[in-house]
Amino acid sequence: MASEKEAALSATPSDAPTIFDKIISKEIPSTVVYEDDKVLAFRDITPQGPVHILLIPKVRDGLTGLSKAEVRHIDILGRLLYTAKLVAKQEGLDEGFRIVINDGPQGCQSVYHIHVHLIGGRQMNWPPG
Repeated sequence: MASEKEAALSATPSDAPTIFDKIISKEIPSTVVYEDDKVLAFRDITPQGPVHILLIPKVRDGLTGLSKAEVRHIDILGRLLYTAKLVAKQEGLDEGFRIVINDGPQGCQSVYHIHVHLIGGRQMNWPPG
């Protein structure tokens, strides 16, 4: 399996369905921890901490990455962050957690469907990678 860096460097934005679209449509199984009409949250298959959850909008609407955000995306971006807070509480991350949004090749983005990483359950370090 390629490293995350290699995957990010080889990934290209496209209108084709992403792995996340296939998770939303239940073509690919996932361990869902939260779902509403706008957001789906599920456990990362390569966790970087005891808790590592991905939060995605159910509709991409051109929002492949944060750098592609437009005014029309304000509501879903806020919804993703607020949902991350709800899921962190649900997961018992009372001592803190980290939110990560990778953007573009140098940001190590490997799936072009905006997603928020919620990582916790261990002491984080600074600076990050």
